[in-house]
Amino acid sequence: MISSVSLVAFGGAIGASLRYLSGLGILRMFGHNDFPIAILIVNVVGSFLMGVFVVAAAHKGLTHLSPLVMTGILGGFTTFSAFSLETMTLIERGDHGQAAFYVLLSVGLSVGALALGLILTRGVFA
Repeated sequence: MISSVSLVAFGGAIGASLRYLSGLGILRMFGHNDFPIAILIVNVVGSFLMGVFVVAAAHKGLTHLSPLVMTGILGGFTTFSAFSLETMTLIERGDHGQAAFYVLLSVGLSVGALALGLILTRGVFA
């Protein structure tokens, strides 16, 4: 258990650093913009890499690296990759209704929770 937590923590530090550096690089390429292009690109790349790792790890017997790579590195890089994987898992199982429900709940409730956090905290600091 401790070694898994250490792998997740180590991978998370790598992933978060890569996210930060990617964001800087993307902003340098595209300049500052009102549209969150850096976040979009990181989320898409992280989701792609999650798909690559899931299949490669299963075929090469490397699933023991999942805490480091999936939860740590890719989770630190973008939690959207985990959301994408869970959605595709439901779709591949044939649970299309649950997949759609999961997407709607995840996006709707997460954005709503963020809005509520903003409103409540602004009220505290007003």
